[in-house]
Amino acid sequence: MGITTCIFDAYGTLFDVTAAARQAADEPGREALAACWRKLATDWRLKQLQYTWLRAVAGAHADFWQVTQDGLDWAMEANGLHDAELRERLLALYWELSAYPEVPAMLAALKSAGFNTAILSNGSPEMLAGAVQSAGVGAELDDVLSVESVGVFKPDARVYAMVTDRFECTRDQVLFVSSNGWDAAAAAGFGFRAVWVNRAGEPMDRLPWKPERVLDDLAGIPALAGDWR
Repeated sequence: MGITTCIFDAYGTLFDVTAAARQAADEPGREALAACWRKLATDWRLKQLQYTWLRAVAGAHADFWQVTQDGLDWAMEANGLHDAELRERLLALYWELSAYPEVPAMLAALKSAGFNTAILSNGSPEMLAGAVQSAGVGAELDDVLSVESVGVFKPDARVYAMVTDRFECTRDQVLFVSSNGWDAAAAAGFGFRAVWVNRAGEPMDRLPWKPERVLDDLAGIPALAGDWR
């Protein structure tokens, strides 16, 4: 059967996870951050993801807000930033991440074509609500699914199963899109038709599964969904 449902990872896929550090670095008096914001953003994101994997393996779940704070604390220390006010500012900005430029039109095109659309994310419900509202894309989404419903992070299969349960569809009716190569690969292993949005031009992860397509951004998703319908 063809695609009926288009599912998106949130952070790094729809929402720019570097935006908080970049925006804070542009503020007056942030010279120390301005000198290292790109590395800080990279370190923050990597530790955030690593902590989700480690907690999932260890059975020590905490919500995404906790691992986001933990990841930032590690990144700030690694970059020699010891500033409590800056920490609070970066965390506040994380609730207001901007969407990538092509996101609103892409989601609107999918809705106009009659596809189900949703987010499936490690994010907590509160964090995701803030990001969706800030980006102004709520009207183009049928649902926002958080791993908090199953109490474990991606790539646990229980997370991907939330999609087929919610939309009462088969796995091969789902187009799953992520900027994380490991996430797209795991979704492909689950049985979704997976697309990796490889904005950074990274190598393919060495995993048992591979995404069906690799794109530079999200602009081509509506055409691809139409082809796979």
